[in-house]
Amino acid sequence: MENINKDMITDVVDNIPIERISTGITGAEVEDDIIITQSAIDRIYQTIDENRVPDDFRLRLGIRGGGCSGVNYIIGFDQNLNDNDIVIDEIKNITIVIDYKSLFYLMGVTIDFIDGPEGKGFVFNAPGDEKTCGCNS
Repeated sequence: MENINKDMITDVVDNIPIERISTGITGAEVEDDIIITQSAIDRIYQTIDENRVPDDFRLRLGIRGGGCSGVNYIIGFDQNLNDNDIVIDEIKNITIVIDYKSLFYLMGVTIDFIDGPEGKGFVFNAPGDEKTCGCNS
């Protein structure tokens, strides 16, 4: 397990407030940052409050095999830390955990939360993922 203190950069892209998470990977560019929209952060806080998520749980981001692009993105809360985890210090008071393998798949991904006619839930928009089925998940 590796702890990384990241400078979270608050920014605005297309008039949407975001937080940028640097991957810390040597040679990575700003385009490789993981982006979380304010909408997603708000929903994470709402989920924490509604489900009374204990303070010692962290937000886990990752991937699993499957889906149209070969991966399914995951988001959830986890108390456990594995040897291959990177602990990214807080973003808006939420500690984020990502395993090494998932980190490379999350590079450049924007995590958003939508609530509209198309549905409700977290959306992971990855550059280069071709929309082969239209679900973008």
